[in-house]
Amino acid sequence: MQSIETYLINLDGSNERLLAISERLDAFGIAYERISAVDGRRLDLSTVADYDLAHAERYMGRSLVGGEIGCYHSHLKVAKRFLQSDARYALVLEDDALPLCNPVELLESALADLEAIDPDWLLMNIGNNKLKIATPLGRYTIGGHQCELVAAHYFPMTTSAIVWSREGARLFVEQHQKMFAPVDNYFRYWITRSGHGYSFSPAPVTTTEAASQILAGSGRERKSYKRKWFYGLTKQRRLMQDKLIAWNHKRRFRRLDKK
Repeated sequence: MQSIETYLINLDGSNERLLAISERLDAFGIAYERISAVDGRRLDLSTVADYDLAHAERYMGRSLVGGEIGCYHSHLKVAKRFLQSDARYALVLEDDALPLCNPVELLESALADLEAIDPDWLLMNIGNNKLKIATPLGRYTIGGHQCELVAAHYFPMTTSAIVWSREGARLFVEQHQKMFAPVDNYFRYWITRSGHGYSFSPAPVTTTEAASQILAGSGRERKSYKRKWFYGLTKQRRLMQDKLIAWNHKRRFRRLDKK
């Protein structure tokens, strides 16, 4: 079984972005499979069978937009493709990812330790430095970049660089029924509650200054959110609930002795 398969999400026609990320990955000797992103920017959301507007308004305090639907479907598409392979892990990059070191080399060093600590781990976010409520596990130095593997009890947002275990990808696909949040919000909701999310600090992958073309619309997409009057209250309640759950996981977390 191949250890790590790398997937790159790229919107058709985004050739400059594809060239830029390809050059970065080539410099590290990382082969990848391009996955054509799902373009949701012009979707009629009333026709999207797996979008639950009422649930989105309850959970997010607003509706979703087409770009968020497309991004969610793109990550589902990658997870399904990964499960068709014989790889043990999947590194998934969006085309604005900017690796600060060789992420595959880092993962090859860290994943063996993570398997010993938590063989049931589901998902890693390796592209966000806004890390809160975490437990440090071990330090690594790759290509001059020093970072620490952490149990991310309050799972970080953004999906520019994530890593799946096979079990995590399987559960993401099999448990998918209706979308009620952007995919990064959903990952926080799910993984914060599961207690099997991990990250690195500082992140080994950042992003370019280029805006996401999957999420961006035709100039007005971001203005098409339909916020409910209770949006602010809903957001604060969501954040507080997630943080309370994360603190409880942190208190209960125990690092297993490596045999």
